[in-house]
Amino acid sequence: MWSSPFLTTPVSVSQIMLRVLYALIPGVALYVWYFGPAILVSITLAVVTAVATEAAMLKLRNRPLKPFLSDNSALITACLLALSIPPLAPWWLIVIGTAFGIAVAKHLYGGLGSNTFNPAMVGYAVLIISFPAHMTQWLAPGMLSLLQLPFSAQLSYIFSGHLPSGSTLDALTMATPLDTLKTQLHLGLSVDEIRSMPIYGYLAGKGSEMVALGFALGGIYLIAARIIPWVLPAAYLGTLFIIAAVFHQIDPEHYVGPLFHLFSGAAMLGAFFIFTDPVGSPTTFRGRVIYACSAALLTWLIRTFGGFPDGVAFAALLMNMCVPLIDAWTQPSVFGKKEGKR
Repeated sequence: MWSSPFLTTPVSVSQIMLRVLYALIPGVALYVWYFGPAILVSITLAVVTAVATEAAMLKLRNRPLKPFLSDNSALITACLLALSIPPLAPWWLIVIGTAFGIAVAKHLYGGLGSNTFNPAMVGYAVLIISFPAHMTQWLAPGMLSLLQLPFSAQLSYIFSGHLPSGSTLDALTMATPLDTLKTQLHLGLSVDEIRSMPIYGYLAGKGSEMVALGFALGGIYLIAARIIPWVLPAAYLGTLFIIAAVFHQIDPEHYVGPLFHLFSGAAMLGAFFIFTDPVGSPTTFRGRVIYACSAALLTWLIRTFGGFPDGVAFAALLMNMCVPLIDAWTQPSVFGKKEGKR
């Protein structure tokens, strides 16, 4: 029998960040299995850049290095950004995006705990707006790739931009499942015709649906460990499911089903690792529901009607702007005060 007092050991920021990194492992492992080890190079480059930029900014701000570098928050930003861009992206693209996210989106606003926007998503937004061609060169999964490059050749391409003689980038890369869906719908094909293409599996894109499942497993671990609140991913995924299901029921030829949206793109990564950012999300239960449901609606709208195939990053940034208003609107009344009185 347990007896009082029921005391808990406080968990430090660095421990929380480490657990988030551990939760990313299933998704990263499946990413490597289906798409090759090039993503590990991107993650390494992003991590090195993030730590170096963090140290440089701390120096400029006359802050001590050790306590801030050891909180592991820069590592989370680096990993989330690396997982959001193509694994064969040139090294300088990763460096620019990561450095911008850490220096501008994080330290310009005062550092960890003061940043308004998610640094990784800011870095992603800068890259996809500035270098759209490089941000569309996604590796095809192994079972669909027309060309199998050894890891050494992939490494050479990342740092030099040169492929082996006789190899072409078109044989290595392909459009994402979301991008393919949007393009083919504009060409007049129905959802059923598009879903019959070789790129698609049972739920979404071959390979990518399993990566999404890996991130979902990691997210469930974070909920069980009480690192993230369950309401944010539940409200986000539930709303995205309901919206997609309603429109698919109304017009199944032009609107894809809900499971496709949940297991495509960055939906699972966003639900468990991006929208749950404690700095950029509301503090109240009601506020979190509003925030997550609105983010899901924005994701679906951008995917369906917007100019980008995936809407997670822009939904996160748009909702980050609304967090102060949501918090102010949903704060409970002070104990002892009547509702509606200030």
